[in-house]
Amino acid sequence: MTIITPDAKPAATPGTSRVLLSYLRRDRLALAAAIFLALFVLAAILGPWIVGDAASRLGLRQRNLPPFSLDHAWVYFLGADTLGRPILARLIVGAQSTLGIAAAAVFSSMLVGGTLGLVAGYSERWYSHLILRLADIVMSFPSLLLALIVLYTLGPSITNLVIVLAITRMPIYLRTARAEVLELRERMFVSAARSMGAGSVRIILRHIAPLVLPTLVTIAAIDFATVILSESALSFLGLGVQPPDFTWGAMVANGRGYLSTAWWIAFWPGLAIMLTTLSLNILSNWARTAADPQQRWRLQTLRKAAR
Repeated sequence: MTIITPDAKPAATPGTSRVLLSYLRRDRLALAAAIFLALFVLAAILGPWIVGDAASRLGLRQRNLPPFSLDHAWVYFLGADTLGRPILARLIVGAQSTLGIAAAAVFSSMLVGGTLGLVAGYSERWYSHLILRLADIVMSFPSLLLALIVLYTLGPSITNLVIVLAITRMPIYLRTARAEVLELRERMFVSAARSMGAGSVRIILRHIAPLVLPTLVTIAAIDFATVILSESALSFLGLGVQPPDFTWGAMVANGRGYLSTAWWIAFWPGLAIMLTTLSLNILSNWARTAADPQQRWRLQTLRKAAR
């Protein structure tokens, strides 16, 4: 029998971040993916400051230097390319360009596509149908083919690359936001806000958008890997970032002619692309499971199995 005294206080419930962290520790694969992505982001932020100009400094004596050699500085541990530039330093600097381009494209597509989806879902006027038809036109073209046509016409640059990647991914956020709004606008709290005199803009921004945002963020986490692969493919074809700037895709393109003599030039950036996209997919699947109450029991089963 439990006796409740007047001074007794209810037990504190763990915070959301602590619960998510406990779920992450139970899934070792998702934890490894989160650690790798954290190191990836840390390298993209602090790496260029640590390596300095080593990524662009020529060293003809180190041309095609094989990896795992301790005869030179630590930046040559993964070998050097055809101009003697250290692969490890270029991986670190290239991470900043790859992450920056992908983040800018995903954020732009989520912002523009989500806003248009809110408008198209809440309003029933002519412009909502026009927005949907424009999204259908963009989705009717293969994304890579559309990007190739636009970049070949406008010229390759970082700005054009971000714009093209954002446009090709925008219909996903638009259709998702519209589907969410079509269901939310029929709920009682929206009818109550409308009866109290709230305008359409206030209802969308204050009542509907906060409920749609978590879904869009989840899609953005999943779409981040796709954007990285698209950017790498465009850079590999020579329509992405132009020298002296470079990304992982451009590094793979530089080493494709030396696969038989210096495999490490293309292997390490290709491995970085693969591990980054794989980690993003694993972590996004974990986040989707942790956010769904009907699927959260899978994480709890992992804890019981670990015991």
